[in-house]
Amino acid sequence: MLDYAVKLTRDPGRMDAGDVDRLRDAGFDDPAILDICQVVSYYNYVNRLADGLGVELEDDWDDTSLAPASGPAPRYDQERREHP
Repeated sequence: MLDYAVKLTRDPGRMDAGDVDRLRDAGFDDPAILDICQVVSYYNYVNRLADGLGVELEDDWDDTSLAPASGPAPRYDQERREHP
């Protein structure tokens, strides 16, 4: 699911049926896949809207967590093992 979300966020023009098939293979049904797509798309929309309007972060916001990630997103099962 995280690979799907990252690809939809970073490279939406390269999404294809294989991405949906991988979600199905991981056990997600069509309603869950629609939910995943809608949530990821909504957050991308809100962030693009805020960027387009020049919305500034609040003074007490910790923006160190906004640094771009390097490399591919970790798989959920790997992330859980590394960060208990």
